[in-house]
Amino acid sequence: MNLSYYSDTDSLYIDLLDIPSVDSREVAPGVVFDFDADGHLVGIDIQNASQTVNLTRIEADAAPLYHREGSRIRLKFLDLLP
Repeated sequence: MNLSYYSDTDSLYIDLLDIPSVDSREVAPGVVFDFDADGHLVGIDIQNASQTVNLTRIEADAAPLYHREGSRIRLKFLDLLP
């Protein structure tokens, strides 16, 4: 997972998987989910990030739960997405 902040556009991109996106869906004002060809979530784009999230601190409390799908690892929280 990679987080990139772009100050020129005040956007935060969370790259979940190193796979190209082929589809995007705005799930809330200023929040866009990017999906791969199989419909898996691969990235999250947050506009006006400095007004939406705390950019001064990033923490990881624990490794997420996951299961394998062939050569892929799928995070279990993704199962909650429509």
